[in-house]
Amino acid sequence: MATYTTEIASDKLVSDNPIHQRLLKAYIAAKPWISGKLLEVGCGEGRGVEELLPLAESYLGLDKIGEVIEMLQKKFPGVDFQQAVIPPFQGFEDNSYDTIVSFQVIEHIQNDKLFLQEFYRMLKPGGKAIISTPNNTHTLSRNPWHIREYVPQELIDLASGIFDKVEAKGIGGNEKVWTYHEANRKSVQKIMRFDIFDLQHKLPASILRMPYEILNRLNRNKLHKQQGNSVVEITHEDFPLVENPAEGLDLFYILWKK
Repeated sequence: MATYTTEIASDKLVSDNPIHQRLLKAYIAAKPWISGKLLEVGCGEGRGVEELLPLAESYLGLDKIGEVIEMLQKKFPGVDFQQAVIPPFQGFEDNSYDTIVSFQVIEHIQNDKLFLQEFYRMLKPGGKAIISTPNNTHTLSRNPWHIREYVPQELIDLASGIFDKVEAKGIGGNEKVWTYHEANRKSVQKIMRFDIFDLQHKLPASILRMPYEILNRLNRNKLHKQQGNSVVEITHEDFPLVENPAEGLDLFYILWKK
């Protein structure tokens, strides 16, 4: 039986539903830009296969976790998956993909500039990469699984130095989503009031991961009990694609190569 960290939101855990739907929305929103040979970097539980493969000529999913790749190979026989620790993308040719998608990955990558440079290298002329990542403006606490998070302009500046065109959008939320987010913020603040020495920003990430997991899971379960059906009833349709990335819970950028 799979064990889910709070970093891998599961469609099998009811308390994870708002996060699962938010992550799913990135795939739904990406559909108009999917074409040709598709590479997904950080394929996770396989949402890309289910949502994007029908729109592509071919699909290759990459993930660094061997158990994830094994699970996906059993779940989707005949679909190509590969374990890879990146960047760089060793063994991947220049100008070989029409589309690259990578959702909620770049915040985990130490060398984010090389990460995007490799996307540019692997894309065919006219190709595009579609990425999403949390908007740090709306982050409620330090996430020890993330190397960094971006505010909108930071990621625009990084990507603009590599790609020929950057379309900066966001994954926003309707009133139902923001009500949940506000309840989450208040709940997190209650927990954080005990961190009088601001240890969440001073201790090494490796030390913080276990207490973060425990508190995050307890918090999601608590919100599910408090919010009741509203947690279950949130769907990807409650997360609109917005033109202003500052309004997004997540940043959603389309990066073009001429």
